[in-house]
Formats: sequence, structure tokens, C-alpha cells
Amino acid sequence: MYFIFRHFLFLFEPEFSHYLVMKGLKIANFLGLLYFIPNSSRIKPKTIMGLKFTNLIGLAAGLDKNAEYIDCLAKLGFGFIEVGTVTPRPQLGNPKPRLFRLTPEEGIINRFGFNNIGIHQVLKNIKKSKYKGILGINIGKNFDTPIQNAVDDYLICFREAYPFVSYITINVSSPNTKNLRKLQEEDFLEDLLSKIKQEQNILSKIYKKYVPFVLKISPDNSHVQLDCICKLLIKYEIDGVIATNTSISRKEVKESSYAKEIGGLSGRQLKEKSSITIKYLSKKLQGSIPIIGVGGILSVEDGIEKIDNGAELIQIYSGLIFKGYRLVHELCSAVK
Repeated sequence: MYFIFRHFLFLFEPEFSHYLVMKGLKIANFLGLLYFIPNSSRIKPKTIMGLKFTNLIGLAAGLDKNAEYIDCLAKLGFGFIEVGTVTPRPQLGNPKPRLFRLTPEEGIINRFGFNNIGIHQVLKNIKKSKYKGILGINIGKNFDTPIQNAVDDYLICFREAYPFVSYITINVSSPNTKNLRKLQEEDFLEDLLSKIKQEQNILSKIYKKYVPFVLKISPDNSHVQLDCICKLLIKYEIDGVIATNTSISRKEVKESSYAKEIGGLSGRQLKEKSSITIKYLSKKLQGSIPIIGVGGILSVEDGIEKIDNGAELIQIYSGLIFKGYRLVHELCSAVK
């Protein structure tokens, strides 16, 4: 049924299709239709980063940027949900078109540019949600904040979100905000991680609860860059790392008519780069910091590969677009 529905949706421009699906989910949830979706497999609750996960399959950031659809998405069987990316101030993002569907390759190129309604409005949506599961929020900087002041934007979002979420993701790896990936360079990254860690320690005492934070990194980093990142993750006892964000490489889709579009590539073509990064991180971190694997998971085999390479949790996004919610259930049954 989903593939028939998908054929209809893929007739429309991708961003409009996304809008139709999300609004449709909201209506279906209001009418109680999502209760007919079977429950996904549950494992014996597994504690990672101090959080108890009912299953290991999460929704990656980007699908629900403004936390408007948490309750609907929760009924699809995810063990955890991540919203965002969110910035301190609202911003429109990059001009349209900014989303491109590579259907034969099962890939997506986006250059959204952190379009969102701002941290305060997003938190209002989170507070209205009835979801009681593990909720992450992905935070970034506003496009017009100078790179040398970026840490201030992250701290604003971190402080505001801390009481209302299960974990916080520091996004320094989107290719769609100018200079953002510079924050993965050693000096910038050390300043950012040290200050957020200090803030985490302060807030944990104020709110009497510990909210872990994780770093989301690029699949395009060299081994030298990954060595530096691992060193800082260990030095500042960061709670986790998400590998990976989207790629600027077009080697895998050079024959596509969209190959020259600027933006981050996700989907099937990201699988190998993501897995290589996870495997390298796993070797360097030696189990000291949990890895959340994301990138190119479109089948059970893809999910198992991420776990075998060292991930303790996985997230999907493009796989949900191309395969439907059944992929969540299949992964939950296989990845334990």
C-alpha cells in the first residue's frame, strides 16, 4: 500500500510532498487511525547515555524541524525521536527549490539551511506534545551569526531546551549553513565543547537532572579530523556522537540530473561513507562513548551493518521516505 501511496506523492515537488504527508499524519492521528498501526518490537529496555530505550531505532532530525508532529511520529514505532535543527531566532532558510529527490538512486539532496520557527516556539510545541518517550533536540546557529560567535547561539538553545528534552544534539556538520563545518576544526570545536560541557554541569545542578548531549559530525571528515574529534570527545567526556550528517560528495550520484545541485546528500549513497566513519570512530573510542549510526539505512541489513560497525543506536530519515513506516518495524525486530 505504501508504494502505491508513494507513487502518488512522488508526482509532486518534494517539499510539497513532505508537507502533504505530515499534515496527513496529523489528520490520521486526530481521527485515531494511527492506532491501527501494529506496535513495533520492543527489547528489554536498554540504557545508553543514562536513558532507557524501548527499542534502538530513532527518527533523525530534519523530518520534524519544528516539533509539530511528535505525537504522530511516535505512533510509527520509533524508540526515540529527534526534532530540529533549531536556532535561537526563527529563520526562513535557503530559497526554494531546496529539496531534490533522486528516485532511481534512492537518495535526497537538501539545502534547507536550518529553516525553523526558533527555539522558543519549538519548545512551545514540545510542551504541548503528549509523547513521553525519549525526545532529542538538534540545535544549530543562525545563518547570520559570525562563526566566532557561534558558541553563543548553541548556548542559548542549550539553556532553553535543557529542562524539556531527553538529550541535545550539537549540529556542527550541516553543509547548508555557511562556515558551519568550520566548527569541527580543533580550536573551534574545543571551545564549543568545553563551554557546553560547563553549561551542562551548571544546569544539571539547577534542574537536578542530567541531560546528555551528543555531537553530530560529517561523513566527509578525514582520518586526521576524526582523530581530533575523538580526542576532544574523550577529553570533555561527551555523552555520544552521531555519525553522520549528509555529504557534499557527488561521486556516488555523478550520473544523476541533480548531481550539480548544492546541498547535503543522504539516502542509499551515504551508507558506505557513514559506515566507514562509524567503524573508524568505534576503533578510536573503544566503547568509551556511544555512537548513534545514521546514513543510508534503507533495509534491515543496512541497520545491522551499522550495529556491527560499532553503533549502539541507529536513526533513519531517507529510509522512511523511500520504504515507509514498515522499515521501522522491520528494524525493531532485527536490531536488538
